Amino acid sequence: MQIVVVGGDAGHVAGVGRELLEHDPGWQLQHVANADDVPPADGDRAPDVLVCASRVGASGGLAVLAGLRKRHPGAVRILLLAPDAEHDLLEALTVSHRILNEPLDSLALIDAIESVVELRELLHDPALKHAIERVGTLPAAPRQYLALTALLRDPDSTAAKIAEVVAQDPTVAARVLRLSNSAYYSGGREITDLRSAVTRLGHNTLRQLVLASEVFSAGAEADELRDRALRISQLAGKLLAGPSADLASTAGLLAEVGLLLPRSAGLDPATTPYSTTGAYLLGLWGLPGPIVEAVAFHDRPARVRGSFWVTGAVHVAAALVNGREPDQAYLASVGQLDRLPRWRAMAEAAADAS
Repeated sequence: MQIVVVGGDAGHVAGVGRELLEHDPGWQLQHVANADDVPPADGDRAPDVLVCASRVGASGGLAVLAGLRKRHPGAVRILLLAPDAEHDLLEALTVSHRILNEPLDSLALIDAIESVVELRELLHDPALKHAIERVGTLPAAPRQYLALTALLRDPDSTAAKIAEVVAQDPTVAARVLRLSNSAYYSGGREITDLRSAVTRLGHNTLRQLVLASEVFSAGAEADELRDRALRISQLAGKLLAGPSADLASTAGLLAEVGLLLPRSAGLDPATTPYSTTGAYLLGLWGLPGPIVEAVAFHDRPARVRGSFWVTGAVHVAAALVNGREPDQAYLASVGQLDRLPRWRAMAEAAADAS
């Protein structure tokens, strides 16, 4: 496996390279100072993995990695960020498969690469592709959510522009107004226009509501699936801090999206669980890797390497909302078992309030 690190301290990267060779002699690491020095995609040393420092010369690492994605679309892409840097994880993960703290750590890099490779192998399994092909028409990508997400990243966007996107679907608009006037958000003053509702709800809540309304919009069980998805989303977002909470909220919202695929297609849940089919669907939609991974493995979180993160949060939230016991052996292995009683109390309090 050819791993190319762009930018960063050459001496430190060399040390990481020696540690990778101890892990697997076939893992070859190369350091280059800038993107122009990355070997071409059709060469003998074409990168299987691209790791980009937070700064490469005068450029930000995210912009550099975005350019490399066009030249090496099949490579695993990893972005390094300073631990105290302010960033939008969802935006960064539209370009990268994983985000790691700077300076580069060999164990974290190994976990990240192996997790991405395992997820790719799962979603490119010929048996899974054959099973999905039997489904026929798959649920469409949530276009309104994707448009809204892009708009919210624009610093020049206004509440009026956001309201215009929401208003494109009357059903979604009605749900936004209803939620903004609920006891949790209203503060006693009724809102009747979308622009004020957008301001009151906040961007993250608005994104999740639009996503749930689009994805779980049809079928006899749509209302039940949507309500449960929102409960999982809210709880998962509370189990992580900072920008990771938004990722967990979105992944929790989509944890059961595989249940939308018709049972009449002959998918055997014993060999093709709804978590796997759901992850396949999200991969087709182009959602960020950690969200796809969390959906794929939330029912078997021990498959994911590394510390407790998005997959772990979604696993706990989905289990508690559905009245199941989380995997205590897994939680013990990632040092989170002592938090389970508090998380269980949070889930019970949310259920009582609903």
